[in-house]
Amino acid sequence: MSERPYAPACDRNRDPILAVLQRYFADRHDVLEVGSGTGQHAVYFAAAMPWLRWQCSDQADALPGIRMWLDEAGLDNTPAPVELNVSAAPWPRANGGRFDAVFSANTLHIMGWPEVQAFFEGLAQVLAPGAVVVVYGPFNYDGQYSSDSNREFDGWLKARDPRSGIRDAAEVDALAAAIGLRLVEDVAMPANNRCLVWRRDAATR
Repeated sequence: MSERPYAPACDRNRDPILAVLQRYFADRHDVLEVGSGTGQHAVYFAAAMPWLRWQCSDQADALPGIRMWLDEAGLDNTPAPVELNVSAAPWPRANGGRFDAVFSANTLHIMGWPEVQAFFEGLAQVLAPGAVVVVYGPFNYDGQYSSDSNREFDGWLKARDPRSGIRDAAEVDALAAAIGLRLVEDVAMPANNRCLVWRRDAATR
């Protein structure tokens, strides 16, 4: 029996996320996934979009589980996962030096706010001009929860780690704007989640 890590939520949200990624990653080549978690999303998305080189990354303790998923899938476009702590250098590099796409799911509410800031500061160093960034997860708007379930989830997060919590979309967008990212779409997703999609100015270096 496989001992691969498994998150049921990945099976539930993968198709709605894929529909967004297929629109925005159709002309992309090198994708960095920040916080690959179990690795389930990586194998599903990389199989569905074989023109992409899908680079998984996460903290060191997650890498063995990600490798299990990648090894079992045996895809040609998923190189070995790399260690990434968003607050520490160096960030990984693409084949051509920088990534023209980044994807991250359910990470910003797990990180503390300093780590969210570090996430965007790190992206500034590895994004190619014109790059696309897609972040999936729950967000607040105008300081308000978008649903009772998100309010309850936020309480659970803070009880587990007071530094974590659902982030306000405007505050996150301000961090993105500071590194030359322009919000191009905010997509409503099932279970009161969102996909925020940014594009970096082609002149930003």
